[in-house]
Amino acid sequence: MKPFHSRTKIVATLGPASQKPDVLYSMFNAGLDVCRLNFSHGSQADHQVVLDTIRDLNQKHGYNVGILADLQGPKIRIGQVKDGGINLINGTRTVITTKECIGDDGRIYITYPSFPKDVKANEIILLDDGKLQMRVIETNMEDEVLCEVVHGGILTSRKGVNLPNTKVSIPSLTKEDRDNLEFVLQNDVEWIGLSFVRKAEDIIELKQIIAERGKTARVIAKIEKPEAIANIDEIIEVTDGVMVARGDLGVEMPMEEVPLLQKMIVQKCRAASKPVIIATQMLESMITTPRPTRAEVNDVANSVLDGADAVMLSGETSVGEFPLIVIETMQKIIQNIEQNNYPFHADKFLKPKSPSFLSDAVCDSACFLSKQTGAVGIVSMTLSGYTAFEISSHRPEALIYIFTGNKTLLNTLSLIWGVRGFYYDKFESTDNTIIDVNQLLKEQKLIKKGDIVINTAAIPMEQKGKTNMVKITVID
Repeated sequence: MKPFHSRTKIVATLGPASQKPDVLYSMFNAGLDVCRLNFSHGSQADHQVVLDTIRDLNQKHGYNVGILADLQGPKIRIGQVKDGGINLINGTRTVITTKECIGDDGRIYITYPSFPKDVKANEIILLDDGKLQMRVIETNMEDEVLCEVVHGGILTSRKGVNLPNTKVSIPSLTKEDRDNLEFVLQNDVEWIGLSFVRKAEDIIELKQIIAERGKTARVIAKIEKPEAIANIDEIIEVTDGVMVARGDLGVEMPMEEVPLLQKMIVQKCRAASKPVIIATQMLESMITTPRPTRAEVNDVANSVLDGADAVMLSGETSVGEFPLIVIETMQKIIQNIEQNNYPFHADKFLKPKSPSFLSDAVCDSACFLSKQTGAVGIVSMTLSGYTAFEISSHRPEALIYIFTGNKTLLNTLSLIWGVRGFYYDKFESTDNTIIDVNQLLKEQKLIKKGDIVINTAAIPMEQKGKTNMVKITVID
């Protein structure tokens, strides 16, 4: 059983630097909660090896580390360019074509067939995370777009393209995504990230496919487009979780807006009891150095203070030189904030018209009681996981211990703030079950004699209904 690290969870992208079993095991021990598999890179065979390693470590060591499979989505890229790259010079003109070719100063191939139909004169084209910029002069509406270089530089093969002013007509799930989706569903991953979400329908379509396959994977909407910000309330309503993908978001929108957008999205997700991940460039300099910059430490700390469920690492753990040190560093930053100045018991307003209002009120009361009594833990039983998500959204200071007979749920809960899951399938009479789960926590030295815990349950137990009971227990 992994030691209890922090309430704010750590998601790390796996890659060549971190997928070996011994490295991954040390990362689990250091506080890694969820492994992200990035389907923009690597073959299904590569990912299968990593999936098997994660499951193997979970089983061997009694961990519940979750898996987030991140689909690439309609990521637009330029194709191959000549060796050494192209030097794009300010004021010069070049043609972007949908006909495959090796790019040079005069012509560059783009992997987006409807590009000439979607762009209009004077729209901006950003290349390589916005480092290079072009402006559309004219399009033949068929296969060529004439552009002028606004901010030049060296352009190398396969760099990403962002079109902040363009209404892009590519579907959220590409043919490649659908193929990868079948693969991850066969592997029963807990979370699936959908890239470049623009509207609620994108999420609904993915959830329908998951339901048709009879799977329980939950969906994370990646927010990285202006349209997603415009439709944020509808997206949060239908998704299971959200990722603030600040890399593309900061390229597609004015970068000075991103910090407040991050805070706004975290608040909306907490109000809706949906987990939210903050991603991109959190400890970027640690790809090549064992110490982060002060600005990066501040960034992680502020994301924790904002109330995010999880903070995410990308290149730092997938290709970086210090994957274990990165996890340890992030863990230290999170723990320091949580032990000293964390805004526990953040205000949360219940919705009386919600169908789950009565259960929500019990969860709210459990959190309130935990604060009033100085309880060390809130101990709940759940089959669907609803209670865990709801209690977590109040950000109580008491640790949240969730017991469930649903094994797949245990790994899902690894993403949720403050929650630690335990497998338990002996749901009998309420009193015996509560005594039983409290005893299990005592045996694991997570609580001790004299501690106060708040227990919640659904009575009668055997019906496995909605949470409707709360009890204050002094551990004897």
